[in-house]
Amino acid sequence: MKLLLIEDDRHLAETIRETVQDMFETTQAFDGHEGLFLASQNIFDVIILDIMLPQMNGYEVLEQLRAQNITTPLIMLTAKDGIDDKIHGFKKGADDYLVKPFHREELLLRLEALVRRSIHDYKEQTLRFKELQMNTKTYQVTIENEILKLNGKQYDLLEYLLNNRNTILTKEQIFDRIWGFDSDTSTSVVEVYASHLRKNLKKFGYDQYIKTFRGLGYMLTENGEDDD
Repeated sequence: MKLLLIEDDRHLAETIRETVQDMFETTQAFDGHEGLFLASQNIFDVIILDIMLPQMNGYEVLEQLRAQNITTPLIMLTAKDGIDDKIHGFKKGADDYLVKPFHREELLLRLEALVRRSIHDYKEQTLRFKELQMNTKTYQVTIENEILKLNGKQYDLLEYLLNNRNTILTKEQIFDRIWGFDSDTSTSVVEVYASHLRKNLKKFGYDQYIKTFRGLGYMLTENGEDDD
């Protein structure tokens, strides 16, 4: 699993990274602007976000993420333990709140609970696009009640597109999300799987809804004309 840690205190950031290393592959950001950019890639399973950050504070980062419909589970870190601060964070869209200093065991338990809850919620979903339905619990995809057979990575690609419809996903974003940062292959594999996915969708006329932005990436949209 992938964790984004946005914390400007480098000593604390390193301590957290070491604490969670058995659970997560951690990417670090040390200011609000960098953190927002990385979090906007939507490739992380959970985010740890400090409130007091240079460039942008944690509340501003969180507000912009939720405005972009990025729902990645997020824990806010703060030195403040006032109820008003916690209410403010939750209203902005935080999933949990941890006051510094904290015990390592508490952080791990909160992360485990957050991931467990998000996985449960995620697996209960049925994603829909026109007559296409994807059951993320059974991994079954149907169009007009006919089963669409997809291999693992094609399924993952379609799921990612469905979760981000009407949003351009770059080939790099897709590659990082589905194949991982440390994969031995290259981003050209995204084009191969996008082509295969389209071929499987063509029988139903749904290939037209995956729009190609040449040299950039793909988007699932009801307007199926490719960008020239």
